[in-house]
Amino acid sequence: MSGVVGETRLVERGESWEVIVPAEASGRLDVFLHACQPHRSRSFFQKLIAAGQVRVNEKPARASYRVRAGDRITVSVPPPAPAAVCAEATALNVLYEDDHLLVLNKPAGVVVHPGAGRSTGTLVNALLHHCRGQLSGIGGVERPGIVHRLDKGTSGCLVVAKTDAAHQALVTQFKSREVLKVYRAVCWGTIRPPVGRIETLIGRDPHHRKKMSTRVVRGRHAITEYRVLRQHAETALVELTLHTGRTHQIRVHMAHIGHPVVGDPLYGRRAANIVARPLLHAYRLRFVHPVSGEVVEFTAPLPPEFEPYE
Repeated sequence: MSGVVGETRLVERGESWEVIVPAEASGRLDVFLHACQPHRSRSFFQKLIAAGQVRVNEKPARASYRVRAGDRITVSVPPPAPAAVCAEATALNVLYEDDHLLVLNKPAGVVVHPGAGRSTGTLVNALLHHCRGQLSGIGGVERPGIVHRLDKGTSGCLVVAKTDAAHQALVTQFKSREVLKVYRAVCWGTIRPPVGRIETLIGRDPHHRKKMSTRVVRGRHAITEYRVLRQHAETALVELTLHTGRTHQIRVHMAHIGHPVVGDPLYGRRAANIVARPLLHAYRLRFVHPVSGEVVEFTAPLPPEFEPYE
C-alpha cells in the first residue's frame, strides 16, 4: 500500500518498504527511518542497517549516513525469529481478550519480559503459551506483544497486542498521550493539599544508576495528578493519573513531594516499610480499540494488600 509520512512518500510491499527522502529532510539514516516509523525504535533500524537490510539508492549504507533529498531508501524487515523464550503454562488473569489484543491484571512480583539473568517465569513466558504464538512480533524475540510495561512490584492493567497493526496503533496512542492511565497507591504521611499536580523533569540519578530523579539538569518532562481518596493517621490511599509515562514516574514524584509509596525499597523509607512490595496498582486503563475504533475501559480490582487502606 502507499501512504504519506509527513511529506515523505512511503511505499510498502509486504515485509519491505521504500521511501523517497523529501527536500526538507536531513540527518542520520537511522534517525530518519525512526521518524518514518516511530513505533519502531532507532536501535531496531540500526540493527537492520548493520544486517544489510537497508539500502540507499540500491547500495548498502551506514547508520550515520546523512540522508539527502531524492535518496531512495529500501528497507527489508525479516519475519520475527522464532521465540527463544519458552512458553510456560502459567495462569493469567485476563480482563478482556479478542483477536487483536488482550488486557491483563498483572500480579505483583511478576516480571513483564525476560532480561539479563531471567529467561523463565515472566509474563511473556505465560503469554506465549496462552496465545500460542499469536502475538505481535514488533517487540522482538524477548518482548512479543508488549506495548508498555509495569515494574515487577506493580500490579494491575496491562494491554498486550496480538497483531502488528494493533501494536502500532496502541503505541501511537501511548506516545500521543491518548491513553488514560489511572493508578492507586498507598503513600506515607498526611498529604496536603489533598489534590494536586506534580510537574518536573525526570532523568537518571547521576549518583545511583538504578534510580531516577527529579534533581537533574537534563531529563524528560513528567506530569502526575493526584487525589487523596482516604487519609489515615500515617498513610493515605491516593489515586494518580499519569499524563506522561516516565520510568518509575509515580514512585519518583511521590517521593519528590515527601510522600513515598509504602513498600518502595528504592525511593521510600526502608526502615518503615511494612509490606514486601510497593503498594502501587495500575487501576484503570482507557484507550481506543485499534480495530473497532470504540473507546474501551478496563479496571483491575485492588489486590488484598490494599484492603487495610480502603
